[in-house]
Amino acid sequence: MDYGKFRYEQQKKEKEARKNQKIVELKEVWFRVNIEDNDYQTKMRNVVKFLKEGDKVKCSVRFRGREITHASIGQRILDNLAKEVAELCVVERMPKLEGRSMIMILAPKNNT
Repeated sequence: MDYGKFRYEQQKKEKEARKNQKIVELKEVWFRVNIEDNDYQTKMRNVVKFLKEGDKVKCSVRFRGREITHASIGQRILDNLAKEVAELCVVERMPKLEGRSMIMILAPKNNT
């Protein structure tokens, strides 16, 4: 067997595999503790759009000043978001307080 021909075939296969792969990006959406309903709906639509495109979404609630004492409100916002987009995604990382922000990561479901 010709080694040059073998290498050429391997390179073609690798190039084809790279062409077909999907690179998953991590998009981020910020929420605030005292977010109004219309703003929440807009950001939720962005989360749905990102998930449908196949990207992971990092949802964060930012606490400013004394808002950090009411971390349960931020937890409630992220839990409601997870319930509303449950048919599109899997919660990869549950809401967790890190410094002055609470972070949750959503990954799109594989529809295969």
